[in-house]
Amino acid sequence: MNNGSQRTPLNRLDAWRWEVPREGNMRVPGRIYGDENIVRSAVEDRSLQQVVHVSHLPGIVGYSLAMPDMHSGYGFPIGGVAATRRQDGVISPGGVGYDINCGVRLVATDVRVEEVRGKVGEIVHALYRSVPTGVGSSGAIRRVSRRELDRICTQGSRWAVEQGYGRQADLEVTEDGGCLTGADPERVSQRAVERGRDQVGTLGSGNHFLELGTVDEVFDAHAAGVLGLEVGQVTLLIHTGSRGFGYQVCDEFLKQMVRAAHRYGIQLPDRQLSCAPLDSPEAADYLAAMACAANYAWANRQVIAALADRAIREALGIPEGRWKARLVYDLSHNIAKWERHLWEGRQEELCVHRKGATRAFGPGHPLVPDRYRSLGQPVLIPGDMGRASFVCLGTQRAMVETFGSTCHGAGRVMSRSEAKKGARGRHVAEELKRKGIQVLARGRDTLDEERPEAYKNVETVVEVMHEAGISRKVVRLKPLGVVKG
Repeated sequence: MNNGSQRTPLNRLDAWRWEVPREGNMRVPGRIYGDENIVRSAVEDRSLQQVVHVSHLPGIVGYSLAMPDMHSGYGFPIGGVAATRRQDGVISPGGVGYDINCGVRLVATDVRVEEVRGKVGEIVHALYRSVPTGVGSSGAIRRVSRRELDRICTQGSRWAVEQGYGRQADLEVTEDGGCLTGADPERVSQRAVERGRDQVGTLGSGNHFLELGTVDEVFDAHAAGVLGLEVGQVTLLIHTGSRGFGYQVCDEFLKQMVRAAHRYGIQLPDRQLSCAPLDSPEAADYLAAMACAANYAWANRQVIAALADRAIREALGIPEGRWKARLVYDLSHNIAKWERHLWEGRQEELCVHRKGATRAFGPGHPLVPDRYRSLGQPVLIPGDMGRASFVCLGTQRAMVETFGSTCHGAGRVMSRSEAKKGARGRHVAEELKRKGIQVLARGRDTLDEERPEAYKNVETVVEVMHEAGISRKVVRLKPLGVVKG
């Protein structure tokens, strides 16, 4: 398959893996996971060419990787993964993205789907009232002081738990315990601080959502039992990140990295990949600020979960003492982390960029929570608001092939403007209601931009990674009601 005028050579390795061979100034080959339709879409939307561009990063190891939910992004494709060596590698903010630590949290309740029949609309309205949504949304909780924001930056989810939002047990099933080390609030600008002080506990806009759902099908009964999931159980998915705080951090460091790349003589095919050597002051500053934004995102999801928990309980009229809800897992999509991986027979300390990709560590890995360690890390893969979402598990093969990474969602096939244009004359909320899904959003434009057809079918995306042995299916979740950002 060739990429039009670019004529990027692409070799099919098997049913689910494709490779762009190394040529020219590429430092490593490109590796893409997908079926023919997914790869064709990658050719058309420029994300395949972005995979090639990422392969030019100094110190990149193994492959420039792209998951089956890939689509074009800033610098890196969304769905892109790249690992760089400490000694000669770089950090590229484009490999993390603007919404630092955008991620997903899954909460399981002891409520059965039969108990919410006829009440879904009321629950969705309660969630909408409790968790502010939309661009610039604020005011879910009191405006935090600068001192408290510094604590959020360094403590992450633990700050929220100490304020009464959730339980200590939540930290045990949150990636990295809900706190990335190395955060330094002094590396964050005053503008970012001001944007972050009143947005804790807010959903934001775009593809962020709260999704009330139910376990629709179980593929692995033993794993589902360990995760505490069973058919007919009511669940809640929370998808959001670091809001304006993380956006500001990214925006400012992207500008700094353009200058840094020039200063260090780094030649790249795309200015959006601007980066700095990992041993440079610029890299240290970015990683410290990025960790602050990552921790802000974990605190944000922790607060939202507590607000949503109360809203659902009150909408159902369940006394607090009888209400049971448990965090299954909380994970990150957009982040760069120091990790140790076995590559070509030796352990390497690598900076792993995951942009629109999920960590998927295999069974026995010490960073997988104790209760799940025999299974592998839980992987939460939301779809569009009209079809399904999945809970999967990381595998040992992912550790060998993808630096313990897998897909993060369905992946867009339409731009927002294209999706909105195609929705003219339609009423997306009514269409979903006829399918039994109640949806609320700040405005109609959001629903048009986020309509199900704007995304790939998540069933296909998940099946690619399951069949490739990178992440294996455990359960499928069916949406009942959705609040969109």
